Amino acid sequence: MRCKEGDRIVVFNGEGTESEAEILEASKKEVRLKPLLTQQTDRPPAIITLGQAIPKGKNMDLIIQKATELGASKIVPLLSERTVVQIDASDLEKKRQKWQRVAIEACKQCGQNWLPSVETPVTVDQWVKQSKDPLRIVAAISPAAQPLKSILADWDEENDSRPAEASLMIGPEGDFTPAEISQALGAGFAPLSLGPIILRSETAAIYALSVTSYELMNR
Repeated sequence: MRCKEGDRIVVFNGEGTESEAEILEASKKEVRLKPLLTQQTDRPPAIITLGQAIPKGKNMDLIIQKATELGASKIVPLLSERTVVQIDASDLEKKRQKWQRVAIEACKQCGQNWLPSVETPVTVDQWVKQSKDPLRIVAAISPAAQPLKSILADWDEENDSRPAEASLMIGPEGDFTPAEISQALGAGFAPLSLGPIILRSETAAIYALSVTSYELMNR
């Protein structure tokens, strides 16, 4: 960044703490800082986990970037039956580290002090079984799918407050297979409608996260 001794920079720890600091000493291997002003950003009022089937190309980078900006707390890359990208088991951790760096850069760019964790890719079956959030929704092209407001209206009738934790599941190009959708519904996921137009995977993720974040964060 071409910063030198005496310059002031802003650093953050990914857990809500941000500090303006002065560079005391800078070398190729390390930088010594003097904290000047430190402040804490409150944790988001809702913890939203995005389970995203891995799309082709660099679209996963875009999804992680936008999910970070929209306040997702956790991103779980999903390996579905229709996932075009094939990842060797030996490369899963490398992919996770790469995507985590994308999230870090997105935090720096937008001033998000809470860093979402990017998990190691898992299969749809694994994630559906391990997801235990009180509100679980899966984007689905189905007559039974409902808008988020309708899903939350049903939730409000049974609960005193909006859920503090939610899981959102988005499919790949071509959507999840009928078997995967059935598995998600059987595990308690509510089918979410994203409108009459069929959206690309990355558009569906951004749209669904936007409306979910708005509804759960502003309460």
